[in-house]
Amino acid sequence: MNTRLMNVALGQQPADLVIVNGQFVNVVTKEIYQGGVAIAGDRIAAIGDVQYAIGEGTQVIDAEGHYIVPGFVEGHIHPESSALSMARFAEVVVSHGTTSVFTDLHEIGVVGGLPAIDAALEEGKHTPLKYYFVVPSHVPFSPGLETSGGLFNADIIIPALQRDDAVGLSEVVVGYVNAQHDDLLRSIDATRQARKTLVGHGPETKGPAWNAFVSVGITNDHEALDVNDVLLRLRNGVHVHLRHNLIVPTFHEMIKAITEHHVDTRFISLATDDTSAIALVKEGHLDYFVRLALAAGIDFPTAIQLVTINAAASFNFESEIGIVAPGRHADVNIVTGPEDFKVLKTIARGKLAAENGRLVEPPAIPEHEPILNNTFHLKKPVTARDLVIPGIGDARAAHVHIMRTLPWIPITIGDETTLPIVNGYVGSDLSQDIVHVAVVERHHQTGNIGRAFIGGFGLKRGALASSVAHDNHNIVVIGVNPEDAAIAVNRVAELNGGIVIVEDGKVTGEIALPLLGLLTDTDAWTLADQRQVLLDQARAQGVTVPEPFMFLSFITLAAIPSFAITDKGYIDVALQQIKDPILSWS
Repeated sequence: MNTRLMNVALGQQPADLVIVNGQFVNVVTKEIYQGGVAIAGDRIAAIGDVQYAIGEGTQVIDAEGHYIVPGFVEGHIHPESSALSMARFAEVVVSHGTTSVFTDLHEIGVVGGLPAIDAALEEGKHTPLKYYFVVPSHVPFSPGLETSGGLFNADIIIPALQRDDAVGLSEVVVGYVNAQHDDLLRSIDATRQARKTLVGHGPETKGPAWNAFVSVGITNDHEALDVNDVLLRLRNGVHVHLRHNLIVPTFHEMIKAITEHHVDTRFISLATDDTSAIALVKEGHLDYFVRLALAAGIDFPTAIQLVTINAAASFNFESEIGIVAPGRHADVNIVTGPEDFKVLKTIARGKLAAENGRLVEPPAIPEHEPILNNTFHLKKPVTARDLVIPGIGDARAAHVHIMRTLPWIPITIGDETTLPIVNGYVGSDLSQDIVHVAVVERHHQTGNIGRAFIGGFGLKRGALASSVAHDNHNIVVIGVNPEDAAIAVNRVAELNGGIVIVEDGKVTGEIALPLLGLLTDTDAWTLADQRQVLLDQARAQGVTVPEPFMFLSFITLAAIPSFAITDKGYIDVALQQIKDPILSWS
């Protein structure tokens, strides 16, 4: 029992920090009224008239008539997509008012398993941001179709669910549920027995398949793409994390569930899923979503609910976070009003953490555990010939199956075409916007290389490579010619991870990501500038998709339609089978 908290609430001891002269936005009642907040340690002692809690040594913050709201809560995010280390990610999102995130750190687990996640979570404890751990449901994400560095199966997951910091099971994939994969069903049962949350991953699912999926106990899901998907989830008692980001910009369609269908919003929250340093710096985090909601006509208290209490409630954590009330964690934002919404000050873990868009104190960058470093183990440096499909006999052309990425979202569609034999291998064809794509295994020195063809990127010259490649984080590369592609792959390995651009045999741009091949200790503002330079270079080489390196990271995902590529080969996602991209020779 926290007797000091009670004593401050009773007025028998002074508060550590008090906010006065605010307009209190109550996310439970949707009222707005005059009031303040008293804090003892890292918990809220009182709200409303809190003058009595001010004493000698109390830090007093004058809200100056601005609004007091809870610290923002992100219900579904992969911080790794920002390429920022735990400390650097916390630095930028807390500066935008986010004080809690629910995350599986799945990408870290893909490379280093639970030990790497533990090392990252330990780093997170020393930041103003609360990282709530949602245990990954399985790694590899697509068993048999990819090679990962880490492993999550039921034997690892079941004891992990008993941890105090574990809040649920993440990304439970509809296809594997309905196929009744024994290992996954064991993990689902253990989650329910532990009374923790089952997080769904159910894209493009309806009818009996949807009913069966939800029947196992799925209570939230982030895979809605349009208003009908939102309504389906809500009508089936599933909380909807309305995802909106650079590669899935669906907010304006999905928000119609509220603005046009006028549904109750208790089971709706706003989530990013994946983001980038550029987006975090230029647009913000959940504060940006509040602005989007307000612009769509959502009233101010409801907009705040969508990024606070609702997200917390999707994991049954509203008794801890998402509400400014006695006993809750002392995470509070002071913000301007709905006409020009921005975060002025953020109190996190009971202390003033950020004001005017920056942390009050620079983040402490830790010495990283060895498991987070030196994670590249190629069998050998690749050659140009390793990355292409050789021709046979006297064939002059190949009839091939290709994948094309859509221009606004990294979902691929299939197609067939004819490609020429060039210098003994099946070549690219810029007139059809088709280039080489390959994935090189980097965890276990297997020597695996998947090879295929892709359209839709618009690349006209050179090659792009990255070690950020969901959900296996091998090295993925697209290239007009294999020589540039090989240089790009080998440079990624030399950097111990990163993203690389090559043109005419030379590296023209790169960003090192030495932590697991995913993350850097560079701050978000500097990284955003560096990444913008690479985006400009990629566009100069013809790339037309909005965020090529993020698109690149999703074409290796064997769980997203319709086709993918991994180190094992070209994947037909619907069939969950490896497919030969060569259909015939001529």
